[in-house]
Amino acid sequence: MIICRTPLRMSFVGGGSDLPSFYRRHGGAVLSTAIDKYVYVNINRKFDGGIRLAYSKTEEVSSVAEIEHRLVKAAFEMLEVQGGVEITTIADIPSRGTGLGSSSSFTVGLINAVSAYLGRHVSSDDLGQLACHIEIERCGEPIGKQDQYAAAYGGFNLIEFRPDDSVLVSPVIMDRKLNEALQRRIIVFYTGITRSASGILKAQSENVATENDKSAALQRMVKLTYEMRDELQNGNIDSVGEILDVNWQLKKSLAPGVSSGAIDGWYEAAMRAGAQGGKLLGAGSGGFMMFYAPEERHPAIARALSDLRQVQFGFDPLGSRIIFYNPSR
Repeated sequence: MIICRTPLRMSFVGGGSDLPSFYRRHGGAVLSTAIDKYVYVNINRKFDGGIRLAYSKTEEVSSVAEIEHRLVKAAFEMLEVQGGVEITTIADIPSRGTGLGSSSSFTVGLINAVSAYLGRHVSSDDLGQLACHIEIERCGEPIGKQDQYAAAYGGFNLIEFRPDDSVLVSPVIMDRKLNEALQRRIIVFYTGITRSASGILKAQSENVATENDKSAALQRMVKLTYEMRDELQNGNIDSVGEILDVNWQLKKSLAPGVSSGAIDGWYEAAMRAGAQGGKLLGAGSGGFMMFYAPEERHPAIARALSDLRQVQFGFDPLGSRIIFYNPSR
């Protein structure tokens, strides 16, 4: 039995600049952190040589070619898994479409677990690269690269996407007490709305593929990423709320469907109650809303958003990890 634990992520600024239609011309950057909510992938040897998968449904097949789950099938083909395995997966936040990068966390965890099963060590950088290859190139998902690297590396990072397709992950250097203060000032709510990010990301990718006002807005978001990194590393978290608010207003302009009447209403209610800025996590339209506010304003914000579920998140310094390793003989 091998168990891999992989964190989900919370993105602050720059989301969307990790799409190739943008970063191959301008370069992209996001600021994000791994959080203490996880996807677990368990792998065990199967006695009869077949393949059993248990996720939201159960598959019992005799060969890789018969697997319906596209990510698992692509990973097995890439890693040359023939069969004789059983994989189960569970998650702290099981629903897809919540804006926390769950699909990429699953892919990273799957590669890590299967590689360990095969007796191979995979570095954080290789996990990010391989997960991107599976999701974007082999499965054709119209997504970016930030989620895969956030899950693979863990921690609070500036992740840069260069025109040559390389990715650079740099930790944000913060005093421990400042990091803890930042976590205390963040308040998160679940909207109860799940959605597929693919349609929004496809529209956004098309909208920023040429030089126009939407591309200019995303370039401004990239600059905000470096501004927030610098403010945090200089010991100033008071500007975080304002930067988040500017970023959110720019993000809403990138594509239809990023926000909605309900989401705008919740955002405005939180701001009136004392939030200094915030955003919808992920591509848009649903999932989790995150706000930055002084701790004493959190109760008022929670009352203003009483129809939403408040969820406690903490930062996690670690990326995808094998937490149990007992290979069958």
